[in-house]
Amino acid sequence: MLIRPVAPKDLDALYRIADESGPGFTSLMPDRDALLRKIEHSVESFAREVETPSDEHYLFVLEDPATGAIMGTTGIEACAGQTRPLYHFHHNTVVHHSRELGLRKQVDTLTRCNHYTGCTEICSLYLRPDFRRANAGKLLSRVRFLFMAQHPERFSSTVIAEMRGVSDAAGQSPFWSWLREHFVDMEFASATSLVGSGYTDFIDELMPAAPLYTHLMSRDARAVIGQVHPHTRPALRMLEREGFRPRGFVDLFDAGPTVEAELRQIGSIRQSRRASVILDANAVDAPHDLMAPMIVANGRLSDFRATLTEHGNLLPTGESVKIASHLAENLGLEADGVVWSLPLQPNSASRPHEQPVAPNMNAHRFGERQHAH
Repeated sequence: MLIRPVAPKDLDALYRIADESGPGFTSLMPDRDALLRKIEHSVESFAREVETPSDEHYLFVLEDPATGAIMGTTGIEACAGQTRPLYHFHHNTVVHHSRELGLRKQVDTLTRCNHYTGCTEICSLYLRPDFRRANAGKLLSRVRFLFMAQHPERFSSTVIAEMRGVSDAAGQSPFWSWLREHFVDMEFASATSLVGSGYTDFIDELMPAAPLYTHLMSRDARAVIGQVHPHTRPALRMLEREGFRPRGFVDLFDAGPTVEAELRQIGSIRQSRRASVILDANAVDAPHDLMAPMIVANGRLSDFRATLTEHGNLLPTGESVKIASHLAENLGLEADGVVWSLPLQPNSASRPHEQPVAPNMNAHRFGERQHAH
């Protein structure tokens, strides 16, 4: 399995992913022109010289090197909300109190906001059903953090992920059903398709701006606020192990939660290591009992490559990584070159390294979603 930046030759594969992923996965819509623009924007983003994050979007694909098949996608939006508003509902508690009458009432509300504008968003994680195999999902999820550790100047200090909310087998959201009845007479799939295509004006025009009192909603709508789709739970658990937590912000359409973490505190970023390459011509493909799987990457931009290996070996000094010669060739690495490594299994108890991860660090199917920003 090889992770690399998306390329124009991936258009057909991306279209198939967009078609099979279904409503709610607004990162990739089955529109060839829109997908081509997304690919071109990603290619241009990888090629930019960046000092502070802007509207860059980095889209990666997971490729089977033996067949060339595209197994899945994963992405990073460097600065969400730059070109189009990034809307959420803030789930909050309000207390109404009359001292003179001695009456007090506590109610939950949802208020539309743009709280996360400018934050980095991880998104577009999708593993095709025919290619679901051991560790593929973990690789798609964690490789983004390895890339961010390598290039921290390209990302915001706060990182978010929008998780898909609850919907039924037909793709209908109980939360949206209530909103549709009272505010926006539009099918759920139509609304998410508009957002996926980049059209968000209808949110300002039709969606409520004043606080919504949740006790006035239907029981089904209230029950799913802040909840995730059953197929999204594994992706959420992976992010929770990285240190992501909800802060009360939910999606406008299905009320799925948004989780956040500080860039420098994300587990995988704290565990990422920069080292020099030692080539091992004698390495074999069979896993070693004493070696844990690790993600290794070449640390580049447009030529970024990463993969998973069970016979990489981080030497005790932490300054060198011994990897198989054929693996180094696949990644475009040479002896004494720079390699970045990350254990596949997150360690929630990890401590920051004695030295910075980088010199300027101080400056699945129904998983994460990304609206068009």
